[in-house]
Amino acid sequence: MPRETAKQASNSPDELLSNDQKVSWKTASDLSASFRYAIHGLVYGFVSQRNFRIHVLITFLVFSLSFWLHLSTVSLAILALMATVVLALELLNTAIEATVDLTIGHHFHSLARIAKDCAAAAVLVAASGSIVIALLILLPPLLICVGP
Repeated sequence: MPRETAKQASNSPDELLSNDQKVSWKTASDLSASFRYAIHGLVYGFVSQRNFRIHVLITFLVFSLSFWLHLSTVSLAILALMATVVLALELLNTAIEATVDLTIGHHFHSLARIAKDCAAAAVLVAASGSIVIALLILLPPLLICVGP
């Protein structure tokens, strides 16, 4: 019994963390480690987030259509920028949701709901703006190609 009491009182960070958790608290030691962590985040977003996969699919379709229509470099750059913003915000939304869940656990809190709802709204605003911009760029040449 005395040993258990001594162990409970000792709560050092190394004793509380598993090996994976110990690694997750370290900062990237070099540039390649930074890229590795970022790629892990991209893979996690793609594998675990349905909306991220939908945005990737839509981006692929938009760029396929853009190349077929022989859009200008400026138009392609604008579409790339908008797609990048939406995908980045989707990843930030995922990070915010995970952080809120980690912080509050399985309890409801109105501020947690606000944080999650606002993060999701940021994605919605960017995605809606991207749709408008894509339509403005893609529709005129598309109508010329398929017109009478």
